[in-house]
Amino acid sequence: HYNDDYLQTAQLFRLQRDLQENFLTVYDLEKNTIEQLGSNEIPTVYQTNEGDGATFVGVTDYGRRIESQWTGNTLKDIYAINVADGTKKLVAKDMKGVITPQYISPTGKYIMWYDRGARNYFIWDGEKTRNVTSKIKVPLWNEEYDNPDDPPPYGVMGWGKNDDSVFIYDRYDIWVVDPTNKISPYNFFELQPGRKDKVVSRYIKTNPEEIFIPQDLLLRRFSDVTKESSLTFYFRKFFLYDKLYQVSFGNPVMSKGTSQFIYTKENFNNSPDLYVSKDTLPVFDKVAKGIVVYGFSEIRLSNLNPQQKDYNWGTAELFKWKAYTGKEVEGILYKPENFDPKKKYPMICYFYETHSDGLYSYIPPSPTPSRLSISFFVSRGYVVFSPDIHYGTGHPARDCYNHVVSGARALVKKGFIDSTRIGIQGQSWGGIQVAQLITMTNLFKAAWAGAPVANMTSAYGGIRWESGANRQFQYEKSQSRIGATLWEKPELYIENSPLFHLPKVKTPLVIMSNDNDGAVPWYQGIELFTAMRRLGKKVWMLNYNGEAHNLVERKNRKDISIREQQYFDWLLKGEKPPKWITEGVPAVKKGKDWGLELVD
Repeated sequence: HYNDDYLQTAQLFRLQRDLQENFLTVYDLEKNTIEQLGSNEIPTVYQTNEGDGATFVGVTDYGRRIESQWTGNTLKDIYAINVADGTKKLVAKDMKGVITPQYISPTGKYIMWYDRGARNYFIWDGEKTRNVTSKIKVPLWNEEYDNPDDPPPYGVMGWGKNDDSVFIYDRYDIWVVDPTNKISPYNFFELQPGRKDKVVSRYIKTNPEEIFIPQDLLLRRFSDVTKESSLTFYFRKFFLYDKLYQVSFGNPVMSKGTSQFIYTKENFNNSPDLYVSKDTLPVFDKVAKGIVVYGFSEIRLSNLNPQQKDYNWGTAELFKWKAYTGKEVEGILYKPENFDPKKKYPMICYFYETHSDGLYSYIPPSPTPSRLSISFFVSRGYVVFSPDIHYGTGHPARDCYNHVVSGARALVKKGFIDSTRIGIQGQSWGGIQVAQLITMTNLFKAAWAGAPVANMTSAYGGIRWESGANRQFQYEKSQSRIGATLWEKPELYIENSPLFHLPKVKTPLVIMSNDNDGAVPWYQGIELFTAMRRLGKKVWMLNYNGEAHNLVERKNRKDISIREQQYFDWLLKGEKPPKWITEGVPAVKKGKDWGLELVD
């Protein structure tokens, strides 16, 4: 029915949940009465004061879920619920924003939410609502958000003791906000703000039973510039800044009652091994103006990957260049361990929005669910380039071209990339970008697209089967970034759909589209394959029966890894092709002959 709150597909996805639906209820032991606090109309109720609060918080989008079909979100009403008698008081109506249990003060004294339209946090104190962040002059919302919608916030760190303050993140720092507005908000890092050096600080909760933000804190710091990171103490009202390291830290676990903790540490060259801080207290080196520069000793507990020394591994470095937009951008350049700048290397460009923050992440050479196995290909003598892509509204294909092609050509100018042996690989959103790029340039000799959308006009009204949701929101407000309906700007849907530009293609393409894909309808892969086949283009399609958007079964992950290696080796290294490339695998041999043997 056109007035169904949820689409039938979404109803079927929610069926078991709805059949077992239950609502929060209060039983009064003295009066022997039951008061139902939640209902169909207010299905979500957040408890306060560990369930003993006098006021709970109800959140509902009842009757307004239809628009999520094209917005991806819904407007919500917020209620203060009197636990004693079940009465409800409207706090905010048609709120477009964020409210979670973390936004509500632990005792229930304050209800806070973030309004995406106003781009500020609001607090209701039981009587009135006030904007508590209007005096903060830096953005509290995602500054790099490039979807055609109001940006989301960086979020809330937590509440101070007895609800006397709330800690709110901006991009880099933490702001201490007075819920009564009597004291102006101030930067927690006043002595050394992170924004100055573009260093992000985020609180690490080490005590799962914690209610209020404690006096001693453990923070993760990350440099937007160098991608280095560290673990930092805020200890007894001193900031204990350790230097930043060329590693990535896993989530630490702290020993109860001490400052000793255990954690993992990794970078591209070293797998995530386990470490423990050696000293119960940090080693103080210098104290000045409340800042302590220190270092803590550590003990390495594991050596998980000693066999790596026997293989040609690789290196990872930041590469910066000027995109065709005129702006400087960055990406990660992976080179073989035995790299020789005097040689010419084949290169594969692998991308999905932005990857550069993962510069110091370890990438195991394991069978891939869909992504390019970077360490595997680098070990085999390829250079792999992962460029960041920054999007505007309405022209995602052009934005991708401006970043990927400019980056690839900038690397060719360095002298160690063979411009005639460059490939591209992408999955999902990266897959459609791969399919689109080969209609816009002949730079690439080989292309591989996993779960691509071929035709935005047919995908626009489709279903994401894993959730039952319609796909319209994705094109209007989310990742596809068209920013308009199909009827308002059909030309943009055609401009960004590879299907309509396939006669220009000269690059061979492999497509993976699986028949149990719950994110991208697999008929999109069929449209792409049959169109290229009709046009006489070189194209192959892999369908792993019963598999999802990303491969789950290890045998299939191994299979696609082998085929990807064979495909790129054939076109970028000039090696012999296998039978599945030269002849295909007929249905009568399916499951018997995999077509992986090389052809003489």
